[in-house]
Parts: sequence; C-alpha cells; structure tokens
Amino acid sequence: MFGTRVQQLARRMVEQVMRPLANLGITPNMLTLTGLLLTVLTASVIAFNHLRIGGLLVLGAGIFDMFDGAMARVSQKSSKFGAFFDSTLDRYSEGILLLGVIIYAQIHLPQQTTVVGTITTAQLVVWLTYVAALSSLMVSYTRARAEGLGLECKVGLLARPERVILLAVGLLIGQVALVWTMLVLAILTTYTAIQRIIHIWMITRPPKVQPATPGEQQANIATGAATQGGAADPKPLKGLAKRMKRQQPIES
Repeated sequence: MFGTRVQQLARRMVEQVMRPLANLGITPNMLTLTGLLLTVLTASVIAFNHLRIGGLLVLGAGIFDMFDGAMARVSQKSSKFGAFFDSTLDRYSEGILLLGVIIYAQIHLPQQTTVVGTITTAQLVVWLTYVAALSSLMVSYTRARAEGLGLECKVGLLARPERVILLAVGLLIGQVALVWTMLVLAILTTYTAIQRIIHIWMITRPPKVQPATPGEQQANIATGAATQGGAADPKPLKGLAKRMKRQQPIES
C-alpha cells in the first residue's frame, strides 16, 4: 500500500539514527531480539486492558522493527542468517501481538452481549483475530515460498507495515472499535493472501496456444509434405534398384 518512495525515505531516516549506534558494537541480531521482547511487553499491556497504551507500543514496535535492517546496512553486517532470523522473529512477533488481543477479549470483553444470535462480542473478536493471524502468516508465507522458487511476490493490499498501523489505530480508538478493527484486518489480510496466490498463478501458468488460421493450416500441410518428400531416405531406393537389375533376363 505504501509507495516505494515513502519506504525508501523511512529507511534513510532510520539509517541516520543507526549510524551513531553502529560504533557501539550493537549487532543487528541484538536489535532483532530486543524487538521481540518489546512485542511481548506490548502484547502483555494489551492483554491487561490498556488498549491505547498498547496501540502506542504497537506503533513503536513497528518502527523499532526497521532498526535491525538499518543497522545491518550501516554496519555492513548483512548476512543470510540475519535476514532469516529477522523474518522468523517477525512472524512470532505478529502472532504474539494478536495473542494479546485474544487474551484481552476473553478476559475483559462482556461475555453476555450477543452480536449475532448466541455469538458474544468476545467470541467474535477471538474468531476474527484467529483469521487475521492465520491470513497474516499466509501473506508472509506466499512471498517467502515464491522467492524460494525464484519469483517476486510483493503485490498485495495489506503488507506487514499496513497491518501494524491498522491494528495500532484500532487499539488507540479503544474497545468500541475493536470488533470492527479485527473484522477489517481479517478480511483484508485474507484478500491479500489470495491476491498473492493469484499473482503467482498468473505468472507461472503456461501461455495459451493460438489456433492456426485456415491459410496457416494449408501452409503447414504444404511445408510438411515438402519436408517429408525431401527427407526420404535414398538407401532403400538404391537397394530396390539393385534387386531389379539382378532379376532382369540375361541378354543372348
């Protein structure tokens, strides 16, 4: 959803912040682990009924998630393991945040208020949060699997930065908007995962073969007949000529 220019501008700003820290011996993997601990703290704050503080922390954790990559670029310590480690902990972080929402819904949302039929508000939030968590995982997995096959898959409406901002805004509004926030998050993450599946299908499907026109069919037949006539093996004809010569009567 965010343009390339916005992302590049944000990266340059974070890199300027990381340059002084790079001289202190801080490694990108240290920042990745610190980001995970910050996410655990944020999920705990949400679970214990402090939604607005949790929303601010979600935004802070989202910004902090850019630090390890910027540190790797500034300190020139990029590695394949570092990229793998960061991506793996990102999946844990997103799941932990949504787990905090589920715990909050089970403890603090009214269990008697029904939304549809006998479905309570708490149940609906739990179910929608689970769908959002599953679809968020699939959004990341489809890109990782495609890149493992040598394909690019960055399309989609709701990548991780957009998901973080949407969740943070919903938490900042408070309990009244939580159901709608999780509903929108569940729908858009599912839509994004489907977008990526369709994108990979479109770029990997075999091209359609256009049917030949009547003129092309006649030309192909003529070409095939000429090829067959010109490609005849002369050896059988020579053998047949020799046999016919031997069978002719001897002249007296």
